[in-house]
Amino acid sequence: MKEPNRILFVSQQIYPFLDQETPIRALNRKMPEWFQSSGYETRTFMPKFGEINERRNQLHEVIRLSGMNIIISEADHPLLIKVASIQAARIQIYFIDNDDYFYRRKGLVDANGEEYKDNDERSIFFARGVLETVKKLRWTPNIVHCSGWMSALTPLFIKKLYADTPFFENTKVVLSLDSDEYATPFGSKFSTKILGGGILNTDIRSIAGLPVGYEDLMRLAIDNADAIVLASENVNQRLLNYAQNSGKPIMPYAGEDKEAYLNFYNGLLDKSDEE
Repeated sequence: MKEPNRILFVSQQIYPFLDQETPIRALNRKMPEWFQSSGYETRTFMPKFGEINERRNQLHEVIRLSGMNIIISEADHPLLIKVASIQAARIQIYFIDNDDYFYRRKGLVDANGEEYKDNDERSIFFARGVLETVKKLRWTPNIVHCSGWMSALTPLFIKKLYADTPFFENTKVVLSLDSDEYATPFGSKFSTKILGGGILNTDIRSIAGLPVGYEDLMRLAIDNADAIVLASENVNQRLLNYAQNSGKPIMPYAGEDKEAYLNFYNGLLDKSDEE
């Protein structure tokens, strides 16, 4: 009997853990349920922002998965893994936590609406934390779905950082483009923070030594993704043009059309089986 396909959702924001329901937060909550009810195995990760009420949402730490350190700029940052369930959907959500990057931080912006100056390192920590945890679970996904700019390094890490390991060798990476952008560019040292361990200067030539704005980061993600999903009617037009020029499969905006998503992802897997 063939084992079920596996899909890993790496999501910046999911309702109801973040109180305000937006179209992308609602979609990120529904997609794992759609695929799980259609026979897929799923795992879903998001950052454990400080605004998430642990008691109300019944989060608890997964001791066997916590305890790793993620090294960024030669500093060790402890990784904590927490988990909670959405009972109505029968799905679990894993949370990437760290006292400095997430637990003590409200969300993507502070109480005054200002973006955090180390959002670059927070995005590195989140993407690395997810992939290291999945490896520790020994759960190899067929597809990784990345939603939100905080997940945008995931395609690069899978294709380059883990290129010498067989774990993600056959994994397809899908980048979801929406309308949530950050305004303050990452600092010019961002490229040096992700360099090494399999990531070469040639892999990040487009951002080397430069401030990295939202479009720069997402173009790098498109370069390393296998397919693109349009999760908003208001996707940045320059990024859409870039994605179209890449020649990679693109799923048009489909709102909450479950069948459209299932057909697109099943098509990616069918194509993978033929290769």
